[in-house]
Amino acid sequence: MPSARRALLLASALFLSYAYFYEGGGWNQNTRFDLVRAIVEERTVRIDVYHDNTGDKSHVGTHYYMDKAPGASLVAVPAVGVVRVAMRAAHAKIYSREAIVAYSYVATLAAAAAPSVLAAIGVFWISRRFGADDAAATLGAVVCGLGTPLWAYATLFYGHALAAGCLTAAYLGALRLGDSPPRGRETLTGLLVGLAAGWAVVTEYPASIASGVIVLFGAWQIRQRDRPVIVRTCVFIAIGLAFGAVVLLGYNWLAFGRPLYIGYTSEEAGFEAMKTGVFGVNLPSLRAAWEILFGSYRGLLPLAPVLAITPIGFWFLIRDPRTRVPAAVGGFIAIYYFLLTAGYAYWSGGWSYGSRHLGPALPFVCIGLAPVWMRTGRGLRAAILVAALIGIGESLIAVATTPQPPVQFERPMAELLWPAFRSGDFPIGWQSYLDLRPPPGAMSDLERAGVPRASWNLGQLMGLTGFASLLPLAIVWIVTAVAWTAAGRRR
Repeated sequence: MPSARRALLLASALFLSYAYFYEGGGWNQNTRFDLVRAIVEERTVRIDVYHDNTGDKSHVGTHYYMDKAPGASLVAVPAVGVVRVAMRAAHAKIYSREAIVAYSYVATLAAAAAPSVLAAIGVFWISRRFGADDAAATLGAVVCGLGTPLWAYATLFYGHALAAGCLTAAYLGALRLGDSPPRGRETLTGLLVGLAAGWAVVTEYPASIASGVIVLFGAWQIRQRDRPVIVRTCVFIAIGLAFGAVVLLGYNWLAFGRPLYIGYTSEEAGFEAMKTGVFGVNLPSLRAAWEILFGSYRGLLPLAPVLAITPIGFWFLIRDPRTRVPAAVGGFIAIYYFLLTAGYAYWSGGWSYGSRHLGPALPFVCIGLAPVWMRTGRGLRAAILVAALIGIGESLIAVATTPQPPVQFERPMAELLWPAFRSGDFPIGWQSYLDLRPPPGAMSDLERAGVPRASWNLGQLMGLTGFASLLPLAIVWIVTAVAWTAAGRRR
């Protein structure tokens, strides 16, 4: 099974690529981590003890809470809990700054890096199911995992990567429901579809529409089965969805005393536009749509130019009766997130590499790459590879320096990220999980003052500096490429 071996190799390389970088803190990840600490250390969902490190929080009565959906934090809790127990057993200082770094690193691996691997490998298997060979499917997976802003989100304790992984897993499960498995297999697949779709909503509220469409697609896939199979599968999908609903409603009840309450309702002052439309979402703006796709500030295509060909790939898939409906569902999810982001008051995503709200859509966009690769000649394939490498290079620049460029840079890649990378003096993240803001002053001033950076990469922990700190990652990629090629020769 060369495809399975190659998928495993890709998954390992992607995870190591994500785990290689620790990016420090920021408002979004700090509030999620505050909830993790509150649960693990205080056995509560109130972040009263920790909230001074973030502006993303809800204020209800005399207490503070995370303002976001709890899914990512809840995924990180077991991993952080295990690490904390291990550190206590080793008589380490479990409240030290070093301990906070260890906890937040593990939380990011569990709730962002691992789900991003799931999303990218999901693209590989979806592409294979749509008729692509291993090379084309690998192109889609690698572009998704390394050649889009998903690489940046995989290194940050956000919810977008987890939502992307859950939605991709649910979609792949729905595709499998259309197979003819042995009796009883559809019940387990249905359960996984429900769990993944439901947890996407527990992680990011906007995923509710995408999850609903995927669930309906899964039910449509089994429409011609025997009635008992249809009923049994739908019941198990419902059980999976119910699990997510119980978790989300239970969290809201514990935090706010009302199961249907949304934390954004009580967000602190400073985000007035959240009170317009549906929590800040209005009709899509043409200006925002243009900037999201083409702008130098947060535009997707300048950061991942190869994605410009994906509409062609979807056209190929929709023309084929065998893939028409699944491709339409995947395309709908991508378009839904684009329109949602274009209508959101804070579409740029703040300190973000690209418009982070598009994160869950990226795996579905990348589904369109393999069909184009399969239908082009050597010359066009070379152009596709160049475009893909540009995106990978830009993503590497971002994660090596900072995937959180401040909002004051109108052209983050040209004005901040590339100059910082070119100098070899990276990373440039100074805000930790304990800081409300980065320390004031220019980078050179901070260095002269001896202020430690909050971010690092694994090469630096090995004693390497500058560009040399990226050499171990390059070795991982080279070894993976050689092993990927060898895997195809073993039958």
